Amino acid sequence: MLILAGDVGGTSTRLAYFEEQGGELVALAEGRYPSREHSSLVEIVSRFVSQHRLTAERACFGIAGPVLDGRVRTPNLPWHIDSRELAQLLELPQVRLINDLEANTYGIAALKKEDLFTLNPGTPDPTGTIAVVSAGTGLGQSLAYWTGAHHRPLPSEAGHADFAPRNEVESDLLLYLQAKHGRVSYERIVSGPGLLNIYQFLRDRHYFSEQAEISAAMHAGDPPAVITTAALAGNCPLCVKALDIFLAVYGAESGNAALRFLATGGVYLGGGIPPRILDKLKGPTFMVAFSSKGRLSALVQSIPVHVILQEKTALLGAGRAGFLLT
Repeated sequence: MLILAGDVGGTSTRLAYFEEQGGELVALAEGRYPSREHSSLVEIVSRFVSQHRLTAERACFGIAGPVLDGRVRTPNLPWHIDSRELAQLLELPQVRLINDLEANTYGIAALKKEDLFTLNPGTPDPTGTIAVVSAGTGLGQSLAYWTGAHHRPLPSEAGHADFAPRNEVESDLLLYLQAKHGRVSYERIVSGPGLLNIYQFLRDRHYFSEQAEISAAMHAGDPPAVITTAALAGNCPLCVKALDIFLAVYGAESGNAALRFLATGGVYLGGGIPPRILDKLKGPTFMVAFSSKGRLSALVQSIPVHVILQEKTALLGAGRAGFLLT
């Protein structure tokens, strides 16, 4: 069986034709497209299909946004995606749309040992619930429960839950962001744009002075990338502190996910940001915030925590979902 799979994000869209060989997914053709350079997913899929003389028997797309009745209005792109329109394009009875974190979670079973970095080995339960907390253009969360044969993901929009500060600086950050945005979700902080929000908060509240060269670099390029690079190099105190706050809030919310879902099977950190800041994740800031849960700290400390290094996890997951779902 040939599956057309897609990982549709705010930054890029990946497509692939997969077939199953010996229990593993094998890509026969792949393509990657800058999402914002196209007017719709249909446009991208049409281009990809026209480039390859392959006929899919099923199609499944993981999309960054809530899927309701086969439709998605993407929060980070000006797109309206309809499974019926895609089915008509591909001449299929139906096309399945799933949340991108659902796709990411399906993809975990397809990962190899070298695709993960373990922050906390914990005491894993192979049949326990797993959680995925992915930081990138936005913040996504998903869980998966054991069916008796495999882990079945359930999507969520938990990244948009209300941010809860844990100390005086985070309380000040909440007030700062409320003045700008009204309601403040975790995604306002734990995401690429969120890192910029933290930087601007520290600058505007005069916690640190802004360096002229950092300001110029941000105007010329991608601000979150500039902040991250400077923080990892350690040559900008403002950037270092911004990333530290980011890590602490990311850790705290990942620990919240561990509690919400009782994720004894493990917590997986997905998205584009964690692999880029792996050296900082190895430090104490993330895990201290993750495991500081009062009376339940011992429980959370027993939960494995892994960083997903494989950037194609959601694409693999969409392919795997295409085979598993009917």
